[in-house]
Amino acid sequence: MNSSKSPGLAGFGVLKNSTCHTEKKISVFFSIIFMTAGILSNSLAIVILMKAYQRFRQKSKASFLLLASGLVVTDLFGHLINGAIAVFVYASDKDWIRFNQSNILCSVFGICMVFFGLCPLFLGSVMAVERCIGVTKPIFHSTKMTSRHVKMMLTMVCLFAVLIALLPILRFRAYQIQASRTWCFYKTEHVEDWEDRFYLLLFSCLGFLALAISFLCNAVTGITLLRVKFKSQQRQGRSHHFEMIIQLLAIMCVSCICWSPFLV
Repeated sequence: MNSSKSPGLAGFGVLKNSTCHTEKKISVFFSIIFMTAGILSNSLAIVILMKAYQRFRQKSKASFLLLASGLVVTDLFGHLINGAIAVFVYASDKDWIRFNQSNILCSVFGICMVFFGLCPLFLGSVMAVERCIGVTKPIFHSTKMTSRHVKMMLTMVCLFAVLIALLPILRFRAYQIQASRTWCFYKTEHVEDWEDRFYLLLFSCLGFLALAISFLCNAVTGITLLRVKFKSQQRQGRSHHFEMIIQLLAIMCVSCICWSPFLV
């Protein structure tokens, strides 16, 4: 009787292994596709932005283009680094015990997830603030918002995002492998310690704050431009403002759609 069942069990085992192998290949394939698409699109955007920056170097649009370049470069490295680690994890059968015995890879992955998650949101809000100042306070913008000041803001935003990402490491709290075993982040399951809850709330609140600032500044900028357009028929010098506010609205909508569910 046992021998009569063994061929069926063997066939089931082969089928199960084949299915798992197929799912693994599909997962790796889609990870590579998404990573490649992100890298190519961001690389193209960088080329376009750098050419535009050379054209508008001495104009008010230069600071916006510089911030946009920082946002695109950050997003590019986010796709490259996080995508590469994710592909490696999928290709290794998500066997964290084998390749992450010292928890170094999970810590690096967690730091990258937090940094490349918050930094684009921060930069999007800074871009919205910059445009709001450029439209509502043009004289102040032309005298104070120089390339040097914009580069300082970019540096400060990146350093702040790095600090948030390194907080658990500085406090000797390890990043945790998540339930899907495909990525690492703050501890999200069975959270009882106040510090673990603090990290989650900090990430969420900062993300929502960045989105709220973007929404508020874009609303003020849009209303101001519409009022100016209706009060005077002078469109010269305003078309590029409308172009940039449309770009900011697109960035804000994508950020809200992609991040709001996760932040909640």
